[in-house]
Formats: sequence, C-alpha cells, structure tokens
Amino acid sequence: MNYLFPGDRGTQVEYLQLALSRAGYPIQVDGIFGRQTCGALHSFLKTEGACVADREAWQKLIPYLKGYVHHDIVAGDTIEKIAEIHKTTPTAILTANPLIDPQNLQAGATLEVPLGFPLVPEKVHYSSILVSYIVEGLVTRYPFLVSGSIGRSVMRKEIPYLRIGTGEKEVCYSASYHANESITTPVLLRFAEDYCDAYGAVLRGESTPDFPAAQLYQEFSLYLIPLVNPDGVDLVNGILRVGDFYRQAVRIAADFPSIPFPEGWKANIDGVDLNLQFPAGWEEARRIKYAQGYTKPAPRDYVGMAPLTAPESIAVYNFTREHNFSLIIAYHTQGEVIYWKYLNYEPERSAEIAQYFGRVSGYAVELTPSESAYAGYKDWFIQEYDRPGYTIEVGLGENPLPMSQFTDIYRANQPIMLGGMTQLM
Repeated sequence: MNYLFPGDRGTQVEYLQLALSRAGYPIQVDGIFGRQTCGALHSFLKTEGACVADREAWQKLIPYLKGYVHHDIVAGDTIEKIAEIHKTTPTAILTANPLIDPQNLQAGATLEVPLGFPLVPEKVHYSSILVSYIVEGLVTRYPFLVSGSIGRSVMRKEIPYLRIGTGEKEVCYSASYHANESITTPVLLRFAEDYCDAYGAVLRGESTPDFPAAQLYQEFSLYLIPLVNPDGVDLVNGILRVGDFYRQAVRIAADFPSIPFPEGWKANIDGVDLNLQFPAGWEEARRIKYAQGYTKPAPRDYVGMAPLTAPESIAVYNFTREHNFSLIIAYHTQGEVIYWKYLNYEPERSAEIAQYFGRVSGYAVELTPSESAYAGYKDWFIQEYDRPGYTIEVGLGENPLPMSQFTDIYRANQPIMLGGMTQLM
C-alpha cells in the first residue's frame, strides 16, 4: 500500500476508510482523505501530529482488510474470552481453528481469529491488492476452502481461484475479464463467503434450508476465478498510476481519444481484449473488430495477433482444459441479460438452464449480438465441450458501474450461482 496523506483521493483511500470503519471508527467511505479520516486515523493509531497512513499504520490496518488477526494463547484464555477481546464470536474462532480443543487451550499456541464483520465489502472499488487480502482472509476463516492460482498476468500478478467442495462434478464461474467491469469480482467473492458460511453451519450441525450446502459440497467442486484481468482492473481503479506499463497504456489510449481513459479501458494492460482471445470464430471476431477500427492494441475490442496470445486468456484456457467442467459462467457488465448460445451449438439442457437463470434473476435470456458473438470464453467452451456455458451481463448503465448497484446485482445473481449447481443435481 502507498503512503497516504490528507488531500489524497482514490481507491487506496477507500481501503484506509474501510479498515478504520471496521476498526470501530464509523467514517464515510468516499475515497477522500479529509478531516474525518484524519481524525479517525489519529484515534486508531493513538498519535498526534502528522496525519499519514505510512508503513507502520498499514501494518496495523491491513488485518481489517484481511478480516483476521493472530492471537497468542496465554494462561487463562478461553474461546469466549478471546472472542470478547477481538469483538467476534466463539463460533467464528472454532470454524477457523478446527483442530483445537476449546476445553484445553495450550499456552503459547497461536489461533487465527476472524474479526466480527463480513469480509467482502460492498462500497469500495476492487483491485488485485484487495482481492489477495480477501482470498487470504476467506481461506483463513474457512479452512475447508482451497485457493490457488491459474497463472499470471502480463505484469506477473497472480490470477487467483477458490475451490469449494470435493465432489466429482466440476463447475466454474469467472469474472472481470474486462478492466472496467470489476463490480463482477465481489459478486463471486460474496457468493464464496455465503457458501462457506452455510457449509460452516453444516459442520456445526445446523440446518441450512435455503442453501443445500452439505449436498453441494459433497457432489460438486465449484471453482471461482474472481479476477481474470488484474492489471486492467488496477489501471481503471487507480491502483496503477506510474511505471512503464502505465505509460504504455497512456500511449495506447492516446490513439483512441474517443474512449475515456482510464474508465473506458476494457483490455489487459497490453491492449488486448481478453474475451476476444479464444479459438471459437476468432477470425470472424477479427474481421468484425478490424472493420470497427480496432486493428492494433487498444483500450477495448482488439483481438490480438492470434488467439491465445494474452497470458490471462491462456491461463483461463489451460485451467479449463485441466478440468472437467460441466457448466461455466463468465460474468460481465452490463444489460441484465443472459447469453447462452454459440452459433448452432445447443448443448443438452443449456436452453432449459438459461430459462431457469432468467426466472430466478429477472434477467432477459437472449442470443449474443452478432458483433460480439465470437471468440469469447463462453463461445469456446460450448464449441469445445458441448456443455452449458453462459455469459451474464449484470447491472444497468455505463461501465464502470457504480458500487451502489452491487446489492441489487448480487441479489439477482446469487440464485443463478446456486442454480449453476442445483440444476445439475
């Protein structure tokens, strides 16, 4: 994290404000480092004088972004006492530490203690930094959750995945192929948190009638790839503002002055559209996009020199080839529409499941417009495997959509993501 000072604005200031509010200083998360934020930071650090979020301050704040702290057990500690100290619940501590004996805590041992708030935030812009914190926090809170990487971006950032469940049926949901569509990232992360909460309840012997977590966990392995395009998202959301890659993006954008920069940027950091990189009608996608003027690296709609040249698309392709997915969903914005078909391919039950998704979400079910009907991940998956694949466009308006839409977007898509498994049971 960068040093932050009064007057600074942007996504990292939002993270500062989010951490402070979670630490007990209820301030507005508006991305502006003003007097209220300064006062909260002084109170949190118990200091006076210069108001700066420096390295030492971030070390104390980051646990409120990761959502957990370490607690070294001392003589006399009980789970209830530890929970009270950290303003959390005994249940959360026991879920995160399944191997401990709560009646026989060993002095000198260390517990991972989840802090008492939901981990996935709704009000801040997302970035590779925040996603890495959330993934770490989720895996710590829920040790039955598995994390890993499908590969690396142009800038060598990890492209993380989460796996929930141990079943033979594999399903995959992915998000943020396009840089200015990062509101789709917390949709997947929030679903992971909800699913883990439900399965944690199952492990405690509680019923979860609205979420058949036990059966899903046993029958399915659900893979979530929440941030396919970390470099591009960091560019749009103001995390990437200096350096050679930023200057390259500025040069690319200068050749397309009608596209606002950086908010109009969809591509990876090299100016390649990751959802026009798959070997399903790629040549037709090139013909269409070249006719529109996207014949070289651009903020959007450049198909690349050939299919599967961008490392992020290659990573998704290889990860898919390594698995046996029965169904995939690729999340985009906007339009509140579900696209389910590629050319004349119509995998078994794909139309039926699409109609189900439409009913539970209120989204329209449509064929992909011809100018966008080729070289996407969904297109290649359907062509290659003849199994249900969907592109879902969430939200309404102009990209990037405001985070104020997140609650409605998640409410519509939670039953879709649940149905991506239950419809295959």
